[in-house]
Amino acid sequence: MINITESSSPFAHLDKMSVRELLTGMNKEDQTVPLAVEKALPHIEMFVAAVYRRMKKGGRLFYIGAGTSGRLGVLDASELPPTFGVDAGQVIGLIAGGDKAFRKAVEGAEDNLELAWTDLLKQGITPADSVLGIAASGTTPYVIGGVKKAREFGCLTGCITCNDSPPLTREVEFPIQVVVGPEFVTGSTRMKAGTAQKLVLNMISTALMIRLGRVKGNKMVNMQLTNNKLINRGTRIIMDELHLSEKEAREKLLRLGSVKKALDESNNP
Repeated sequence: MINITESSSPFAHLDKMSVRELLTGMNKEDQTVPLAVEKALPHIEMFVAAVYRRMKKGGRLFYIGAGTSGRLGVLDASELPPTFGVDAGQVIGLIAGGDKAFRKAVEGAEDNLELAWTDLLKQGITPADSVLGIAASGTTPYVIGGVKKAREFGCLTGCITCNDSPPLTREVEFPIQVVVGPEFVTGSTRMKAGTAQKLVLNMISTALMIRLGRVKGNKMVNMQLTNNKLINRGTRIIMDELHLSEKEAREKLLRLGSVKKALDESNNP
């Protein structure tokens, strides 16, 4: 296996570059990421379609990863309840070393082949669930061990990796490979690889939420009203959809506590 994520940066002598040269180089490299994601769209589509069929029947989606990959999974999962109003247990992000690893690395956690399955069992995983392993290198033992056990258990499994055919891809049904090439700083997969993973996670979760009916038209009608910005956004949606004044829309929203409920009430008086 060619470990592309560890290949030497095409930019030499970074320590001698000016700030403008550094920024220009990083920006140039970042522009290649969406093109790499585009090549993986058919595989992303297959994974989303398969997970959707399970989630429609009550299955959950788990993300498992270590380091940057794990943090990105936890981040994506944590944003879904406020954005789409889904239960926090519907999409769950797990990181090697637990929540404390979100801020500080936990020594040895990602090298443990059994730890991810232990973490999944604590969440009450069932064969109806799906597991997405996230690992830029595609060699992380925590992720490989987790998806292997999950697949044996009957779960649907997929992965996001930024290497070409690493070991992780052989342990899942739906491998997603986004090969972005060497990093600007050699081996720093928090850069292009992390950006690619974030883009793919956005696609997967957003497409699933839309297919599951959590969006109306192009509006987040199920968002949680946790601050004034979101209350104002909800008010504007109701104004546009129901042709109400700002005062009427806001009163309706605050009375019912949900954009969707406000729209449903008017459509079903």
